[in-house]
Amino acid sequence: MKPKILAVVGPTASGKTALSIALAKALDGEILCCDSMQIYDGMDIGTAKPTPEEQDGVPHHLFGFADPAKEFNCADYATIAKNKVREIAARGKLPIFCGGTGLYLDAVLRSGDFSPCPADEACRQALKERLATEGAEALHRELAACDPVSAAAIHPNNTVRVMRALEIYQLSGIPKSEWDRRSQAYEPEFDLIAIGLHYNDRALLENRIDRRVDIMLAEGLEGEVRRLLDAGKLTAGGGAKAIGYKEMLDYVAGVETLADATEKIKLATRQYSKRQMTWFRSHGNVRWIHADDADGRMRPFAEIYREALAYINEKL
Repeated sequence: MKPKILAVVGPTASGKTALSIALAKALDGEILCCDSMQIYDGMDIGTAKPTPEEQDGVPHHLFGFADPAKEFNCADYATIAKNKVREIAARGKLPIFCGGTGLYLDAVLRSGDFSPCPADEACRQALKERLATEGAEALHRELAACDPVSAAAIHPNNTVRVMRALEIYQLSGIPKSEWDRRSQAYEPEFDLIAIGLHYNDRALLENRIDRRVDIMLAEGLEGEVRRLLDAGKLTAGGGAKAIGYKEMLDYVAGVETLADATEKIKLATRQYSKRQMTWFRSHGNVRWIHADDADGRMRPFAEIYREALAYINEKL
């Protein structure tokens, strides 16, 4: 029998962390990070990494283990996460993924070749030259036209992944998302149960996002960015591209005012949450639970928790 894994997914600021911890307590589970920025060491405030108090004694894995000065991709994550799942399952515990990076979760479930389309240096160089002359937004718009699913999952500033997706399409005529779908046709190693948090009222989620950004600033996001910058951790690599950090870097450099940087963080996070929902909605294996009622009011946490737990117990 394949090991079962649980995933709590959905857009940023939707309440995934609290729900995953409550479920882990009820189900004797351990939580694995499924967020492409919470994996980085020292990037705590700006990624809303769960604090020790929030973790409440539940074992957490794969948070803050990667160097933000270096690139870290899905294939790297999948290898580490799969080993951790096997380790947790071997101890009789339930592995619970929590996060909004759907591409990472897909990589764990895949048992086929993650990147079957070969690279082409000439194509890649041409894309780099276009990036220099046309900019990241132009390449991302082109990706959205030929592969909207991949574009929804890839931030415009993640130019390495944008160019790779365009390279795959230009070389094969097949969107990267279709390559990924075909690799998913292999029998997955794990049996997934997925819970997703969804909002009827988009404005309610966006208000939660804005409040979270305000809290991050109050808790010391600027100081965190300055410390990482002084340590040479935000000059290149994955961390420098993270929402919240790249905008604060402009403020620290004197390019933006704090007010403008704050608004840019809020806007970028709201846009990212839309791309997250586009990605997860393209997957039919998620049981969606509304976090708000038909009148746009937050449902009591206990109610959401009971609905999620009842569904999971049916599947275990």
